[in-house]
Amino acid sequence: MAKSALRKITMAVLAPAMAIGATVGLASAPASAAVWNSCDQWGNTSLGGYTLYNNIWGSGAGSQCIWANSGTNWGVWANHPGTGGIKSYPNSKKVINKTIASLGSLTSSYNVSVPSSGAYNTSYDIWDTDYDYEIMLWVNYNGAVGPLGTSQGNVTVGGHTWTVYKGTNGANEVFSFLRTSDSSSGSVDIKSILGWIANTKGWMAGSETIGDVQFGYEVTSSSGGLDFVTNNLTVSSS
Repeated sequence: MAKSALRKITMAVLAPAMAIGATVGLASAPASAAVWNSCDQWGNTSLGGYTLYNNIWGSGAGSQCIWANSGTNWGVWANHPGTGGIKSYPNSKKVINKTIASLGSLTSSYNVSVPSSGAYNTSYDIWDTDYDYEIMLWVNYNGAVGPLGTSQGNVTVGGHTWTVYKGTNGANEVFSFLRTSDSSSGSVDIKSILGWIANTKGWMAGSETIGDVQFGYEVTSSSGGLDFVTNNLTVSSS
């Protein structure tokens, strides 16, 4: 499901049900103490070239705390009610700032541990620098969640087979790629996907500059508190 960058990162209005800054035990923290954690709505930090965001942006949200050992090993404990609508997108972001045409490569690998209950997706959220285009890559999902837009059929690109959806949220175009088989680990050739969008479909120009590659968990509900752990993440470009 799509979100505007402003809403995800800089929205300053607190949801009425949100326990911002609540003292919540970091049940998701690893045995060794994390180097950073935050229960703040917009809590963020930079570690090793990645930026971590707690990013509780949806209305009616509950409590959520993020922890990190590094920009590539982190997790979140979230307790959001099952009221529908996306509550948060905790994520780790890598800045790219290259045009699609000038990218030599853009790849990523991931390894996650996610709950068997709740409603969420584990996804990449990729933006151009003007926030005109949003490309989401769902590698797994659970519960009552779905993408924005209408189905464009299936395509095999970037190392996987996806069902592609195309739509708009009123602020930007949204292209969502949902893996036809869930995965908790793997690698993705993001450049190939961007090339397919630009060159094969013509939905955006090859001159568009890719700004951010984000990876995280779009949480709709996680009643009682659920753990989402990024065991390892890499985003590499040339």
